[in-house]
Amino acid sequence: MINAHKIKQDICEIGRRLYDKGFAAANDGNITVRISDNEVLCTPTMHSKGFLKVEDICLIDMTGKQLAGIKKRSSEALLHLEIYKQRPDIKSVVHCHPPHATAFAVAREPIPQCVLPEVEVFLGDVPITKYETPGGQAFADTVLPFVDKTNIIILANHGTVSFGVDVEQAYWWTEILDAYCRILMLARQLGHVSYFNEKEERELLDLKQKWGWADPRNTEEFKNCDICANDIFRASWKQSGVDRRAFPAPPAMKNASDANPAISGASSAALNAAVSAAVSQAVAAGAPPVLRATPAAPSAPAASNGASAAGLDMEQLVQLITAQVIRELQK
Repeated sequence: MINAHKIKQDICEIGRRLYDKGFAAANDGNITVRISDNEVLCTPTMHSKGFLKVEDICLIDMTGKQLAGIKKRSSEALLHLEIYKQRPDIKSVVHCHPPHATAFAVAREPIPQCVLPEVEVFLGDVPITKYETPGGQAFADTVLPFVDKTNIIILANHGTVSFGVDVEQAYWWTEILDAYCRILMLARQLGHVSYFNEKEERELLDLKQKWGWADPRNTEEFKNCDICANDIFRASWKQSGVDRRAFPAPPAMKNASDANPAISGASSAALNAAVSAAVSQAVAAGAPPVLRATPAAPSAPAASNGASAAGLDMEQLVQLITAQVIRELQK
């Protein structure tokens, strides 16, 4: 049986931690806990999270309608509710503005991978959303491309949102991320960030799977990704304005071509010739309707412009010509 009073006490405790850590200045941040299919406990708007009382916590339904409470519910409750709708396993959501992680949100700088063991095991690739004005459904919808593959998301020019099986766990992910971002900044000031090699990273991914922590890099869908290059969410960077500016890319590791002997054993010149020939054939032939996509930006390289003329983006083009590349290399 759910003990709503105890959960309200836990929310107040996490609110105090957020405030004491500097993650929620003034009335910043909001915390929710789902206590039934249609009921969610929620912190009030315009109230410091460091000084919450049990009676301040209100009750809302899954549409955002307030059911009980002496104070008005948080204005950003829709963000929390969208996460609950997409992830039935999630029971608590914490949104706040931890300064070091939020600095990455403001800079639109991707979080480097393969640096700290704890981050690899507990967080993995951390996405950054596109920016939307906080509070409305459009803002809540910014997490949709990511919410099924992570438990923490950076909100562009805003803060973070993390979620877990209870309010303690939801808070943990935020604390881990902000500590990591601070360490990254300090290491960069010292002049260098050292990355794991592939063997070291795969040992961590194996441990993560053994301990029951999910990671897309351990799934069939991403088995050929570059495990340290933010491959899980990199496709979203362009739309969100994310790019590497402060931190260099880690050394290249395993990707799809490494898994294919026909490609990995080829010389660079032969590969370039094969790709060029395949691109020309693909562009001349057009593309099946299912592969049609929005043309690339005019500033893209020549090969990309050719692909755009056929209605293809580069990822789709790569998929389309892979078989042709192999055939060219095997001649």
